[in-house]
Amino acid sequence: MGKPSEIYFMATCLADLFYPKVGIAGMRLIQREGIRVVFPQNQTCCGQPAYNSGYRAEALDVARSLMSCFPKDIPIVVPSGSCAGMIRHQWPELFHGQPDAQNALNVSKRTYELTQFLVDQVEIELDDLGPSITVAIHTSCSSRNEMKVASHIESLVSQMKNVTVVEQERKAECCGFGGSFAIKQAEISGAMVKDKTDAIGKTEASKLVSQDCGCLMNIGGALRKQKRTIEVQHIAEFLWDRVYETG
Repeated sequence: MGKPSEIYFMATCLADLFYPKVGIAGMRLIQREGIRVVFPQNQTCCGQPAYNSGYRAEALDVARSLMSCFPKDIPIVVPSGSCAGMIRHQWPELFHGQPDAQNALNVSKRTYELTQFLVDQVEIELDDLGPSITVAIHTSCSSRNEMKVASHIESLVSQMKNVTVVEQERKAECCGFGGSFAIKQAEISGAMVKDKTDAIGKTEASKLVSQDCGCLMNIGGALRKQKRTIEVQHIAEFLWDRVYETG
């Protein structure tokens, strides 16, 4: 497809409600490349929570409302492997047999996870103006297994000349969030995030970077409860903090 002149930006529920700076940073990174960003004000959830809980009819209603926000045939960029994966891979099945199934399929095909878009479509080049720092990277399950974009966050961080990346032992493992899984299976989820935070702690990184707010909320909350000093940050905000002075 190449670099487009205009895109839609879908913030996601977590970015909208808990991490607004992630959405702002993601949009600024795209605007920095001369691309016009359209942010539909009435956008809402992609339907994933209801879909994963078996409420397909309710998920369809929510997804249909979101789909109406993206009428133009331009890319949709999402700062979350989880939400991008829902639209890209689950919407075709969710809308199967519906009168607007073809529209849903078209929307799914032009949906990109943020790091995927920056690397594959924009081929972004970044200058690191930030201080020296050691970080660990967490790729979410959806980014790794569903969207197949685990390497993209690595590619972006590798452009930061003052950033040293250390690898955690459980890098490819789930953090235990999984949306409603963390509520329905709290003990299992707690054990999983404990394994994850212990592995991150052993790296002696001062910051954990990921491309999914859900993972950051879960891991960051566990780190704070354990009184660890490791910070967590979304890749969009991490990059923008280090390059914004270049304009």
